[in-house]
Amino acid sequence: MSSLKIVDLHVQIQGKQILKGVDLQVNENEIHALMGPNGNGKSTLLAAIMGNPKYTVTKGEIIFDGQNVLEMSVDQRARAGLFLGMQYPQEISGVTNSDFLRAAINSRLEKPVSLFSFIKEMEKTIKDLEMKPDLAHRFLNEGFSGGEKKRNEIVQMKMLKPTIAMLDEIDSGLDVDALKIVANAVVDMQKTTNLGLLVVSHYERFYQLLKPTHAHVLIDGKIVTSGGIELVEKIDSDGYDWLYKQFNIETIKKAVVVSNTLGSCAVSKKV
Repeated sequence: MSSLKIVDLHVQIQGKQILKGVDLQVNENEIHALMGPNGNGKSTLLAAIMGNPKYTVTKGEIIFDGQNVLEMSVDQRARAGLFLGMQYPQEISGVTNSDFLRAAINSRLEKPVSLFSFIKEMEKTIKDLEMKPDLAHRFLNEGFSGGEKKRNEIVQMKMLKPTIAMLDEIDSGLDVDALKIVANAVVDMQKTTNLGLLVVSHYERFYQLLKPTHAHVLIDGKIVTSGGIELVEKIDSDGYDWLYKQFNIETIKKAVVVSNTLGSCAVSKKV
């Protein structure tokens, strides 16, 4: 069984410690919701796992299927089966979506995918995400709306077929219809490929569509509590106050700007 295991992970950026000892394991065929107020390390965790050079791991381990991830380059992590759907996808002028994806897929295969098979699968994936048919020939994310960029991340995920995927606020900027399209595509892939997922979101609505098997709350660089979908619902209804009190972290609460989503993190409307 494939798994991503994080052990006592400490990460800093520009000398500031962000993660202060994270322990987490994501197995294939599991969906993990990662919640917490803004500025407490959720995106940092995903970026560090994927190898963003801005983040420095000062202590701990990241193990993926027995391999030491920290000894791997970013492209090696991707070829091994890790995927990050980014919060802010970058535009790359001069590189079409089809060229980018075909090169990425071939980097993971011993024998290059046939052009016919690639085109057929890409056309189906574009249709599933209800994107414009000319997507394959457009430059990567150039001129895309925010919602198009997010759906294009899911196109890439479905085409690349990772073993463990991390989605960093992939639902932000999506309207209700697009949210359903993305959630349905993610759930369909998870069911048909045993994909393991680690999902950061500020909206309980998205989690209700995904139906996570596990949920975690990260505050001040540590996972302070874990549970199931009931934890997502409790955060939605009660916010984070009970956690601040329970773990005596009132000073952190004052330092964090808390919004009105899902305790910072949720919209209780059901789709």
